[in-house]
Amino acid sequence: MTRRHWFVTGTDTGIGKTLVSSAMLSLLAGSGLRAVGMKPVAAGLEEAGGQWRNEDVDRLQAAGNVDAPLALRCPYLLRAPMSPHLAAREEGVRIALARIRSAFDALATRADAVVVEGVGGFCVPFCDDFDSADLAVALGLPVVLVVGLRLGCLNHALLSAEAIRARGLVLAGWVASMVDPSMLAPQANLQTLRARLGAPLLGVVPHLPQPDAAQAARHIDLRALRATAAQAARRALAREASAALG
Repeated sequence: MTRRHWFVTGTDTGIGKTLVSSAMLSLLAGSGLRAVGMKPVAAGLEEAGGQWRNEDVDRLQAAGNVDAPLALRCPYLLRAPMSPHLAAREEGVRIALARIRSAFDALATRADAVVVEGVGGFCVPFCDDFDSADLAVALGLPVVLVVGLRLGCLNHALLSAEAIRARGLVLAGWVASMVDPSMLAPQANLQTLRARLGAPLLGVVPHLPQPDAAQAARHIDLRALRATAAQAARRALAREASAALG
């Protein structure tokens, strides 16, 4: 069976990555699949009911339909709302690929679909020699890029797409997120991105006063992802074979 796992990244922080990831989970669960969200590294906790919680992690859990332990859904939960490598350094934690990989593999045995949400943009550092792009490569998943529609998005989106492909990953599709409702010429910007990104547009999520996975899901169509899933799987197998030989 073709894997239904994706890595969701964004052009920046605060552009609707969690909303899109949650909407994808809502659609996948609604289609009858066992779907679970994973946030390998989350930075920024708030105390609620005597427990420390991360809003993004909670929203992903609510959108899926698989009950999995927090340690698998978010192997690294950091308190400070800052870049993960700084938050981890402050707590004396080293973010390691092996722990994340093990958690992902465990989730993949429990679910038909795993949506892995990255942190911030594509190349956010986790430590001195490991970043979000390295994680995407290690997991070998097709990538969904969330583009925050605001001034500067063209450069951010095109550079992100270039970085994704430069690492041998499949850009499976992209979602436009209307984070700035006052943006000038949004349709013209969308047309420019459609012409230049070279990947299918999965949907345009409007500015929502209250982020809601079910509402956002009405604006996203995942059917185009099926064509790229097999391509990503072949590339992942090729990388594994190369690593075994090398």
